[in-house]
Amino acid sequence: MDSFAFIIHPIDPKRDVSRKFPFLGRVLSERQIDFFSTFFPPVYISEIEGITSQSTGKSIKGWFIACPYTPRRMMELPERTVYRKIIQTGMMAEKLGANILGLGAFTSVVGDAGVTIANALNIPVTTGDSFTIAMAVQAIRDAAHVMDIKMEDATVAVVGATGAIGRVCAELLAGEAARTLLVARDEKKLEVLRDRLQLKSQGELVISTKMDILKEAQLILTVTSSIHDVIRPENLQPGSVVCDVARPRDVSAMVAAVRDDILVIDGGMVDVPGPVNFHFNFGFPEGKVYACMAETIALALEGRFEDYTVGRDITLERVQEITAIAEKHGFRMSGFRSFEREVTNEQIETVRKNARTGARARRG
Repeated sequence: MDSFAFIIHPIDPKRDVSRKFPFLGRVLSERQIDFFSTFFPPVYISEIEGITSQSTGKSIKGWFIACPYTPRRMMELPERTVYRKIIQTGMMAEKLGANILGLGAFTSVVGDAGVTIANALNIPVTTGDSFTIAMAVQAIRDAAHVMDIKMEDATVAVVGATGAIGRVCAELLAGEAARTLLVARDEKKLEVLRDRLQLKSQGELVISTKMDILKEAQLILTVTSSIHDVIRPENLQPGSVVCDVARPRDVSAMVAAVRDDILVIDGGMVDVPGPVNFHFNFGFPEGKVYACMAETIALALEGRFEDYTVGRDITLERVQEITAIAEKHGFRMSGFRSFEREVTNEQIETVRKNARTGARARRG
């Protein structure tokens, strides 16, 4: 039977460690977890069963394995040390017999985005970023629809626009929106991206290194590699949609707490085909995964055992190809979630109503 493995790691240290080791999660502080993660070996988490292609009937199995480092630890430690731990975790996947390995969250961001890790292992590797791009852009389109925002009239912002994922998201959205704001820290890289997109985009392109510009956007897709939140309540206009693809999150929890006139959604939750059992609670409802996990699973169902999305040069063609593969096997975009909870129609209606009320109050 074909199989895959997927690397996860603690993002919210206390919460995520508690999912596998309740006692350690309870007694250790966040800083202690950061420190001890340096010495902890890779961890076998669970076997995944029941994934079945809708088109071919093929079944596969998989495994969750964990690299113990937290995002903060991955940023603090020497790159070579981090690579070594991720490669060790990948070797566990090889021993289990996996045919392909997916890199989750920060393990896909570190250094050269999977290239060094792929070169060090005997099994192919993917970051899952191609399908992440496809589902993030689809989430923005779907959210615009429910909020009655017309893409062709809207101002769309991409935060982290010069990164591997942000660049291709900007390429897709700039072709659809009236105005696209490209936001990142490096102005030179932003200028290069704007000049490249101008050849393909009919709409206006604006670059900025400041978050204040987000007040001008109705639709925001954010995908930075920051370990801290970067989008605050005061950065946003009423009635806007923020799709947060980054892990750790780019959107401050304060936004959900104090702005009931904004729709914040997590990027790219996907339904997996078949009666899947993950044998582990990673914070999603039954049968649903992140888009990056879905890419790894879809490639295993397709029998495409090759280094698929590695490095920072992701192409539109690859995004379109993995979207077709995933759709063929029965993966589907799966509703909206926000800060680990399902977004209901009632909540969407409340956001719309509060945005209208706020707009009237400002005019009055």
